[in-house]
Amino acid sequence: MELTVIGIIVLVVLAYFVSTQRALVNCDEMCKNALSQIEVQLNSRWDALLALAKTAVQYSKHESETLIDVIQQRMGAKMDTPAAINEQQSAMDQIVGRLIAIGEAYPELKAADLYKEAMGGVNRYEELVRMSRMTYNDTATKMNRMVRQWPSSIVASVLHFTEQEYLKADDDKKKEYPNLDEAFKK
Repeated sequence: MELTVIGIIVLVVLAYFVSTQRALVNCDEMCKNALSQIEVQLNSRWDALLALAKTAVQYSKHESETLIDVIQQRMGAKMDTPAAINEQQSAMDQIVGRLIAIGEAYPELKAADLYKEAMGGVNRYEELVRMSRMTYNDTATKMNRMVRQWPSSIVASVLHFTEQEYLKADDDKKKEYPNLDEAFKK
């Protein structure tokens, strides 16, 4: 009788351990997938920014060529961590701001259909990036709960699962990004 009870308890604990391990792996893979989706959307946004910068070349050759160089250097960068994604997002925001300023300085550029279409593409990809970031943060929240809540935290600790970092804007990091205004003065 005692052996049967002990056997049942061991089976229940084992079943819980396996079930929790599978849930943790599932959450971990969902986090990786969400980061990958963000990377795809950011790369597409870089392509849209490159097209936008190329449309501005005839109006502001020096600034556009500088932006094109910066965009090409950033394209294809590995974005497999929240910190890398935050860095790319900040760089994109700076470039978009500069391209908008070029459009404001040249009303005929801003009115051009190609410029409007390229800016629309940039905005569409920004919305996709925003939605992908929300998906990642939601998935990271689920993973972090499992890693921190008892008793799943025991399984997570034994199997070396750790909390996922959230995507967020970090004001201290923004100070480290290159100043594109200074690059244009060279």
